Order: sequence, then structure tokens, then C-alpha cells
Amino acid sequence: MKAIAEVTPAAADPAPGQEWRPPTYWPFVVPALVVVLAVIVFPWVFTIWMSLNEWKVGSPTTFVGFANYVRMPNDPRFVEAVGHTLLYTALSVLLPLILGTFAAVVFHAKFPGRGFLRGVFIMPMMATPVAIALVWTMMFHPQLGVLNYLLSLVGLPPQLWVFHPGTVIPSLVLVETWQWTPLVMLIVLGGLAAIPTEPYESAQIDGASVWQVFRYITLPLITPFLFIAGMIRMIDAVKSFDIIFAITQGGPGSASETINLYLYSVAFIYYDLGYGSAIAVIFFLLIVAMAALMLHLRQRTMWTEIGSGA
Repeated sequence: MKAIAEVTPAAADPAPGQEWRPPTYWPFVVPALVVVLAVIVFPWVFTIWMSLNEWKVGSPTTFVGFANYVRMPNDPRFVEAVGHTLLYTALSVLLPLILGTFAAVVFHAKFPGRGFLRGVFIMPMMATPVAIALVWTMMFHPQLGVLNYLLSLVGLPPQLWVFHPGTVIPSLVLVETWQWTPLVMLIVLGGLAAIPTEPYESAQIDGASVWQVFRYITLPLITPFLFIAGMIRMIDAVKSFDIIFAITQGGPGSASETINLYLYSVAFIYYDLGYGSAIAVIFFLLIVAMAALMLHLRQRTMWTEIGSGA
């Protein structure tokens, strides 16, 4: 072994008098590197540079340092948008996880027509966001919408839905939940299919109830898949734009204005590119922080499971 260790570095050295030549794979790497620099690195570097300047369309740029970042905590509309974003994201993650897990357990059981019903259930996630927004806008109409008609059938008073500040975010979460619960169902369904049958057979012999089987067998085994589904939903919900913009445009007033919509208004309606770039940087850091938190919780849960299993 010692002889091999001594020979290996010597074999890697170039022969005496032989000049160094670049690796032959560089022609294949350079185009990809140029694309990454042009599409990812340069836009972010340019955005950070813009965030350090006061730049409005039609006016010259003025370097202001971190003044745009200092401005955010004192901007009540931005602070309100952060609260709307966190509330919208929390509800848009929690509800699809609960309903998607329940749907996965139902569709994992064998019954006639299961394949057809699965196909029907995942249809909402195939539709385009603008088409979904138009349909739900008509359904939310206080006088002509079908939702208030359904409420009247069970004796409940009509609601203003997206036309009232108090109900606009829950109404938008209803649309988000309807569209993306099938995605969670598919992810959890894959986890259920990977679970071996032996634990269920042992639980059946021991006389465990349906809830005990789900609580102590199914739920711990599908937890990694729930974390994956939760992370996907969190990243998608926190940057949601199309559904909200098409239905409410941030209204009524600014009751449903998230960071994404406020960023759009600042940059493309008020043409304050410097402040809008600063919001974009903070928005990106918020997404990274939330994703890192989910990964940390996932790793902590995994090691806790391993420790408890040992």
C-alpha cells in the first residue's frame, strides 16, 4: 500500500519538459458557464447594484448606499405586505398539506374507479392560473356567484369574499388550496406506496385502530414526503403573483397585497427601480431563509427519528 501511495502522485505529475495543456472538456464547459453568468449571476449582481442607488425611470442614478434598505421598516405598506405574505404562505402550506394527506390516504385504498377519480382530482393543477382566476372571480361575485348560492342552501348569510378586506386573504387561500392540494396528494401518495406492509400486518394483529395505525405508523413514515411537499408549497406560495394579481390586484385597497405585488407596483407602476430592487433582494433572502428553515427542521427530524429508533 505504501508503494502504491508513493507511485500515485508521481504518476499524476506531467513528464519533464512537457508543457501544460488545458483540459479537453473546456469547450463544453464554457458555453454553460457563459449562460449561467448571463442568466443568473449578472442579473443578481445588477439588482444588488441598483438597490444601492436611487434610480427612477427618466432620472439619473444616485448612489445612496443602504438607504433603500433602511427605508423598508419605515414603509407601512411594505410592513403590511410582509404580514400578508406570511399569513398567505402559512395558510397555503398548512391547508394543502392536511387535505392532500387525507386525499392520499383515501386514494391509496383500493376501491372501484380509483384511477378515474385520481385523474379527476389532479385536474385543477393542470389549468392555467389566469383561467382559474377568472372562474373563481365569477364564483366569488356577491350577487351572481355560485358560492353565495351554495351558502344560502345551508342557511348561511352571503359573504363578500375577495371584495372585503377581512375575507380576501382566506378567499385567495381557498383558490390556492383547491389548485395545489392534488400536488401534495401525489407526493404523499408516492410515500404511501413505498411503505412496507409488515407494520400494518403487525398492527392489525395487535388490534390497533385506524387512527392509531395512521398516527404511529403512516404519519412517521410519510413525514419526509410531507417536508418535501411543504417546502415546494412554501416556495411556490410565498412568491405567488398570478392568481392574486388576476383576482384582486392587491385589493381591496392593499388588503391582499403581498411582497411580490408590492414589488411589482414599486418597480413597474411607480418606476422606483432602486427601491424595487432592494425589495427584490430582501424578498429573495426571505425565500432562502424559509427554505433553510424547512431543511433544518427536516434534518433535525431525521436525526431525532434515527436517535429514537436506536
